[in-house]
Amino acid sequence: MQQRTRSAGKWLLGFYLGFVLAINSIIYAGAAIHEYRNAAFTPQSNGFFFHGGSEGLYASHPNSEGKTNKGKNFIRFDSVTFVRTKESTNNLNVRPQNTGLVEAIIFEIKDSKKIGASLDKIDVICCTPVLSKQISCKVGEVIIQNNPDSPGWPKCIKTFFKGKEEEANMHPLSVDINSTGMYYLYFIYCDPRLKGTIIKGRTIWRNPEGYLPGKMAPLMSFFGFMSLAYLALGLVWFLRFVKFWKDIIQLHYHISAVIALGMCEMAIWYFEYANFNYTGSRPVGVTLWAVTFAAVKKTVSRLLLLVVSMGYGVLRPTLGGITSKVLLLGLIYFVASEALGLVEHLGNINDFSDKTKLILVLPVTFLNACFILWIFSSLSMTLEKLQMRRSMAKLELYRKFTNSLAVSVVLSIAWIGYELYFNASDSVSEPWEIAWLIPAFWNLLAFALLIVICILWAPTRNPTRYAYTEEAGADFDEEGVSLTSSVANISDMVERKERKASTATDRVLGLGDDLEEDKQV
Repeated sequence: MQQRTRSAGKWLLGFYLGFVLAINSIIYAGAAIHEYRNAAFTPQSNGFFFHGGSEGLYASHPNSEGKTNKGKNFIRFDSVTFVRTKESTNNLNVRPQNTGLVEAIIFEIKDSKKIGASLDKIDVICCTPVLSKQISCKVGEVIIQNNPDSPGWPKCIKTFFKGKEEEANMHPLSVDINSTGMYYLYFIYCDPRLKGTIIKGRTIWRNPEGYLPGKMAPLMSFFGFMSLAYLALGLVWFLRFVKFWKDIIQLHYHISAVIALGMCEMAIWYFEYANFNYTGSRPVGVTLWAVTFAAVKKTVSRLLLLVVSMGYGVLRPTLGGITSKVLLLGLIYFVASEALGLVEHLGNINDFSDKTKLILVLPVTFLNACFILWIFSSLSMTLEKLQMRRSMAKLELYRKFTNSLAVSVVLSIAWIGYELYFNASDSVSEPWEIAWLIPAFWNLLAFALLIVICILWAPTRNPTRYAYTEEAGADFDEEGVSLTSSVANISDMVERKERKASTATDRVLGLGDDLEEDKQV
């Protein structure tokens, strides 16, 4: 019963950690060029809305005047066209010059309450005849209250349909951003006769240093730093590897692969972000490589932790019959992680992602829980075996490894608490400028665990302190001992082996013959 309780607790903890590990990246993706491909408006309140984008933008540099975009921050409308239905034009009985209005509203999140008003305790967006008598607004248009501290904000850009024309083209223009904040763009129309209107075109959002959205911009420098950190770790590991190449064990090759994958992943992400920052678009090929390397590295890292926890190279030379199970779990995790990464990074995603995409996190969450449960169960069994065999050097090694994992779990739980606090706050006013720290933390934690493994299992002249030996590993077969076996069963196995060894020794020394003679007498 107690064992089941512990297992249930591990599953809950594993699922909880896995959920945050999987979800952190989907929240902090973004895109500088927002494409509108025949998108429809959504009825809300007494108007029709289309969300054109939302990004954290930094203020333009003071000395950014000139023809170039360097140091400038703006939102540019590029070939935006509104198309209404043919039925809406047929219902027009007259042909006035303006027969329909669509408004583009740009506002900083602190000015969100300046859009719309309240009528009989009901929030409305469009001005009605009743409201026009109470406040200063024009019937059929969006209610906007100007910010006295920022004249001209929120911005309202109007586009009219002419006569019976089915299309209305928005004039190309750029809106300069002079203050740092989270900006939203909505296209709104109030005339119900325009129902069914669609939008096509795109808007371009630029920060002073490039096209990266505000939440993503600091990550480019972070990935550059991490690629150098992996490079430094790789050089130190390579020197140790070459120096003691005669004493290398199989586990060292696995560690080398994780270091190489981490270095490649960080470098590719850096160049992908740098290209994105320079061009404003994300080439599918480069992004695909970055996502694939990230998925491979995550998979191999988890497999490394798992096989180390199982005592691979220390208690056993191979994984035996469970090799196929380990590889199957790794393959399924790679596929799920790759699919999630492609959905996250390919396409047009705002700084605040669509919450419906959270369903894609669930498979990765479940697989992370499987890894966490299996790692800690295997580690517990490994410690029990080493303690019974009195392999003090290896036991001390695994105790240090266990302590490191315990510290990482404590840090993870503390950081998850911070994430919950971060995400539980108002989603439209969260501190977006430091949001990049959340995905950065998980990368730093994974790097720290890799350093711990590199230190504990570093190549030396005396690999027997942690390497597998026949004497230490011949007694036990993982297939014969399940993860839920009791210590008593294992003790019986050790006792039987000791009796066999004692009998063999007696026969070698000739004591066995003496015992037979005594029996005959």
